Formats: sequence, C-alpha cells, structure tokens
Amino acid sequence: MDFILFAMGSPPGGEGGGGIGSFLPMFAIIMLIFYFLIMRPEQRKKKEHQETLKNVKKGDKIVTSSGIIGIISGVKENSIMLKVADNVKIEVLRSSVGQVLDKDDPKPS
Repeated sequence: MDFILFAMGSPPGGEGGGGIGSFLPMFAIIMLIFYFLIMRPEQRKKKEHQETLKNVKKGDKIVTSSGIIGIISGVKENSIMLKVADNVKIEVLRSSVGQVLDKDDPKPS
C-alpha cells in the first residue's frame, strides 16, 4: 500500500511535471515563430497587392483572379473597363485584378 501512495505522490526532491511557468515561455516562442513565418509575410503580400490595385492605369495589361487577360481601357473608382477582344469590353471590380503584366510579356507568370 505504501508503494501505491508513493507512486501517486510527487517525486522526492523535486516538482511534478512542468507547470504553467514552463508552458508560457514555450507558447510565446511558438506564437513568435507563427507571426514571423506566416502572418507577417501575408500582411506584406496584401499591402503590395493593394498598392498594385491603386496604381493600375489605362493601357496596363492585367490578369483577373478568374483568369481573364485584357488591357485596361478605362478606370473608375471601384471598377475598371477591360478590353478582352476587338469591340469587346467588360467591366470588372478592381479587387478582381490578380496581377499586372508587362506590356511585352504575352503570358502571365
């Protein structure tokens, strides 16, 4: 019976398992790693995309997020007119612009 009580008690000369004191620093380190590897690059990418959307102008060749390639023929506050073929223009939201292509580049990257 003494053996069972001893096995269920704390070990002699020390604490039991790690308490909250050892958990908090490890949690903080994990959160820092998560921030620098995932959150910060995503914020930077989002900021660059917002700058791209703000700076599109008439004559830019773009690819929309749905894969439509065209040349901007008009710019409005929240949308753009996109020339996709001869005598074919569509209006798309600015937020649907995926990337701006070089005028000499025939294919998106």
